[in-house]
Amino acid sequence: MAIELTVPDTPGEAEREAVLAPLRAYNLARGGDPRLRPVAVLLTDEEGNHRGGLWGKCSYDWLFVELLCVPEDVRGQDLGTALMARAEVIAREQGCIGIWLDTFEFQARGFYEKLGFSVCGQIEDHPLGQRRYFLQKRLDR
Repeated sequence: MAIELTVPDTPGEAEREAVLAPLRAYNLARGGDPRLRPVAVLLTDEEGNHRGGLWGKCSYDWLFVELLCVPEDVRGQDLGTALMARAEVIAREQGCIGIWLDTFEFQARGFYEKLGFSVCGQIEDHPLGQRRYFLQKRLDR
């Protein structure tokens, strides 16, 4: 069978699924069921409006924190710390052995390190002139 490279002008969900389906099958065969579970901890105001929070997923015994946002007008109230503490409780309840995340140099590396995270990788010049950090915190120690 001849295979060629193609680059769609406007890739969408079908193109993503074309890559994801065989990758998912390979990972399942080699790593087992990732037991993927979404995690959300929301910041909700008095009127019931969600104004930020934490979004992630438990997979392969780790919680990945994909997004964390505390709006500027409510910073300084330890809400970020509360979000991460609640995520850690959830991770432990789900049997996770650790939490990992990434952050840019201009974001919150120091905040995560104060919570016990350590840098386990970085990319230089992402964005150009800055760094992107990958951090982890083991829960099984």
